[in-house]
Amino acid sequence: MVVLNENMRIPPQSVEAEQALLGAILSNNKALEKVSDFLRPEHFANPVHGKIYEAAQHFIERGRIADPITLKAIFESDEALKEVGGASYLAKLAAASTTIINAGDYGRQIFDRYIRRQLISLGNDVVNAAFDVSVDEEAIDQIEDVEKRLYHIATEGEQEGGPKGINLALKQSLEMVEHAMNAPDGLSGVTTGLTQMDKLLGGLHDSDLIILAGRPAMGKTAMATTLAFNAAQKFEEENKKPGAVKKSVAFFSLEMSAEQLATRILSAKAQVSSHLMRTGKLTGEQFDELAAAVSLLNKLPLYIDDTPGITVGAIRNRARRLKRDKEKGLGLIVIDYLQLLSSSGRSENRVQELSEMTRALKIMAKELNVPVLVLSQLSRLVEQRDNKRPQLSDLRESGSIEQDADIVMFVYREIYYLENDVPKKHLNETPEKFALRQAEWEAKKEEIRNHGEAIISKQRHGPVGTVKLFFSGEFGKFGNLETDGYDQK
Repeated sequence: MVVLNENMRIPPQSVEAEQALLGAILSNNKALEKVSDFLRPEHFANPVHGKIYEAAQHFIERGRIADPITLKAIFESDEALKEVGGASYLAKLAAASTTIINAGDYGRQIFDRYIRRQLISLGNDVVNAAFDVSVDEEAIDQIEDVEKRLYHIATEGEQEGGPKGINLALKQSLEMVEHAMNAPDGLSGVTTGLTQMDKLLGGLHDSDLIILAGRPAMGKTAMATTLAFNAAQKFEEENKKPGAVKKSVAFFSLEMSAEQLATRILSAKAQVSSHLMRTGKLTGEQFDELAAAVSLLNKLPLYIDDTPGITVGAIRNRARRLKRDKEKGLGLIVIDYLQLLSSSGRSENRVQELSEMTRALKIMAKELNVPVLVLSQLSRLVEQRDNKRPQLSDLRESGSIEQDADIVMFVYREIYYLENDVPKKHLNETPEKFALRQAEWEAKKEEIRNHGEAIISKQRHGPVGTVKLFFSGEFGKFGNLETDGYDQK
């Protein structure tokens, strides 16, 4: 096995910057404000400096003064501190301090050296792992592991792993509530653009795995493109704000090509039938509508990946790269659909394979801290019941889908089943009665033709219920039944 000799060169560090920062903090506790958002005790190359920083941070966060006198009692018996001069070392740091103006620069220099040390460690592990040829681990698995570790290093200053104190968790919870109160739409999550759905869900929340299921022809992809478009439109608006963290939508389409998906979105936006678009039978006015819609859609932060048979690992890696890109960012992942994903492991059967994939999707949602919307098929058991409205037991092939999901919603359109249930003349039924039943059937069809439902059957954070929606089959689009002006029934 080849081992990189790290002892040949001293790992990157800046003892002077660490001393200068600690001196600034001990002299003026306000200096901590310039670095506390990204700098942690473990980022210091000298463990003693890390302990001093942690103790000062502990005091200051509790409203107490952190200086050589108040910290002296903590370090009087610390053997590591004795090696650098004991408690008098604290006074030496404070005495050498000049100003807090440069505290932020010192902190970034310390953090930069820490990241470099992490990269050296990663490089060493990569070389050793590549030389260790194992039957149980393929090269592609090693690449995925490296990308995962590299992502964590890249986002080290943004989020930390490990146990989290309840005080920090409560602070984040309060920030979420405050954000919802201050938001014009009153949402704490990503908007769906569908008013009643947003009211029921509060938007799509970070780290949530959302399963959107339905039988064929119910409109799963139409719902997914509607939600993706509405979210991207909101992200575009928010991305323009000064200092905003950029966000985008990543749409992984395993069933349709990027061109087909873009055509659907264009049809919905321009209100031009996709059939007319494919056949080229457009009027000049319709073509102008398409051109105007293309101009607007070009600006949307929406990215489509139509790689067939992609694995969850590959999706995770591509999503990480997107989130690392400060000009693009990531706010929502959509996957169409679960049963077309490829497994990266060697599962014994399809049920176990799907269980592993849903578990990996939930882990991805937590790791990237974005909502992950995954489409799924339903079993044919729905067709065998009189009541065709789907329920949780209809989720196809795996109960783990329900278990791992934070939200499970079903797309349902009654018109699909009603159109296939054409009235037949009963034995001994009079022509008048049969004609009446036919008329009632036609009237019912017209009443519900553009109606759809989103049935929320599971929600960890709130109530379940049914959202009534407008659906346009011509444009492949869902909308608000009450306000969009399509249908007021």
